[in-house]
Amino acid sequence: MSTTSKVASTNGTSAAGGAKPSKVGAGANWADERLGLAALGKKNLRKVFPDHWSFMLGEIALWSFVVLLLTGVFLTFWFNPSMTEIEYQGSYAPLRGSYISEAFNSSLHISFDVRGGLLLRQMHHWAAHLFIGAMLIHMMRVFLTGAYRKPRELNWVIGVLLLTLGTLEGFTGYSLPDDLLSGTGVRAADGFVKSIPVIGTYGSFLLFGDEFPGHSIIPRLYIIHVLLIPALLLGLIAAHMLLLVYHKHTQWPGPGRTEKNVVGFPMLPVYAAKAGGFFFIVFGVTALMGGVMTINPIWMYGPYDPTKVTAGSQPDWYMGWPDGLLRIIPGWTELSFWGVTFALPVFLTVIMVPTLIIILLILLPFIENWISGDKREHHLLQRPRDTPARTGVMAALVTFYGLALIAGGNDIIAIRLDLSINQITYFLRGAIFLGPILAFWIAKRWCISLQRHAREQALHGYETGIIERSPEGAFSERHLPLPAGKQYVITQREPDSMPVVEAQYDENGVRKPGGRLDGLRGRLAKWYFADNVQPPTAAELEEAHHHHGGHDDHAIESSSHDDAAISGSSKH
Repeated sequence: MSTTSKVASTNGTSAAGGAKPSKVGAGANWADERLGLAALGKKNLRKVFPDHWSFMLGEIALWSFVVLLLTGVFLTFWFNPSMTEIEYQGSYAPLRGSYISEAFNSSLHISFDVRGGLLLRQMHHWAAHLFIGAMLIHMMRVFLTGAYRKPRELNWVIGVLLLTLGTLEGFTGYSLPDDLLSGTGVRAADGFVKSIPVIGTYGSFLLFGDEFPGHSIIPRLYIIHVLLIPALLLGLIAAHMLLLVYHKHTQWPGPGRTEKNVVGFPMLPVYAAKAGGFFFIVFGVTALMGGVMTINPIWMYGPYDPTKVTAGSQPDWYMGWPDGLLRIIPGWTELSFWGVTFALPVFLTVIMVPTLIIILLILLPFIENWISGDKREHHLLQRPRDTPARTGVMAALVTFYGLALIAGGNDIIAIRLDLSINQITYFLRGAIFLGPILAFWIAKRWCISLQRHAREQALHGYETGIIERSPEGAFSERHLPLPAGKQYVITQREPDSMPVVEAQYDENGVRKPGGRLDGLRGRLAKWYFADNVQPPTAAELEEAHHHHGGHDDHAIESSSHDDAAISGSSKH
């Protein structure tokens, strides 16, 4: 029986040589020598990302956009963006023999004749709602937690632009089928453009290529929808993600987390696996909604006819609030000079107010930074209660948006609830001004109350429900120190520092350069910080600890055991 030698075969006269690299390895080495991919991948694929449920809002927006791209590519294979009229001979019998545009005809063909077409069309529409809704809520989270502070101001600006472009993309998308509802929206858009003083009529003619409705608006909206805005969105999303990686992700405060580190999971393999799985969840939910929840049934509306308008027509929710402002603005705001009418109700509510709000949103981080005078970088998030004024501003904006959106359905509300549309309109005219002020005050006072409660808990502990009686006969409830994690969240908050504002005048009574702005800044800083309840200092915590040092968990546990023993003896 022969045996195989276990001795290495490299003890010959020539040295052992390395194996010849594979073609894949050689190609990777060739690319790495020219692009430096290995070093780049080693640095960024091990990037650490913190984990929290609120961070998934941005991921929902990202994956919804991916679903939009996938379903949108499918729809472009069959959609024909033409306004040429043809006789319909498709599968939907009620419209057979009607003269409709090729755009509407192709939309019906996708819905009734293309296998899976209706599912993909409805998935596309639902994904658009998820995309805009997730972006909106994600930006609210960023605002409320102060994630837009230095060095992330530019990323906040990109987010506002993404939300604006996403809204315009949604409008151009639901205008493409050329049904009666979308045509009503395009007709409204024509009025919006014409309301712009001086240049409005010229802008409408250039947009439509002729007098409304012309023959060019659907093809032009199609190019804007499938090429121009998606390219801008892709570029902004890429910039947003690059800045996210460069600045590192913000994280919630907690033990071991500082402004100079990130506690979480690496990109590979943990975070990539979780993000990939989350994509399939978003895709699956969108597919379920597209399969069982009807949206935009264009066959029920019929083809667009400029001589007709749908009763009770409503735009999608993200375009409904300017329409609501238009419905409640008084008609006397329309002005006429020298025979020329200025459609100020339309211009102010649909053009001017949204533009001003977008500018305000872009400037918010810079305004807050100017008021506070804070030049430091911030990577730890703030709880909404830690900045009552900022939280109040968001509550005011949300209230304004909600009331305007309700006004956009005042006719439907009046019909469904059997109310007077005039009374609803009069109420909303007042509420649109008073509601945001009231919401700001309530939210700010609520946050200050939570601050006060958190301070009391940090100093005196939490209530145990155990009542003690002193030798003098006084009753009191025993408190225990908070758990370390919760105590850290409360005490890690830095005290608010009021910016030092120099006097507006020098010793000679001459106003200093910029004195007016410094005075305004001082008043705004007082409004922003003055009512805040500051976190306890180390000295206050030490004093409270010594004062309550005798109340520990062992006393609670012993009393609990005594109660259990008494209960047990009473059973016997």
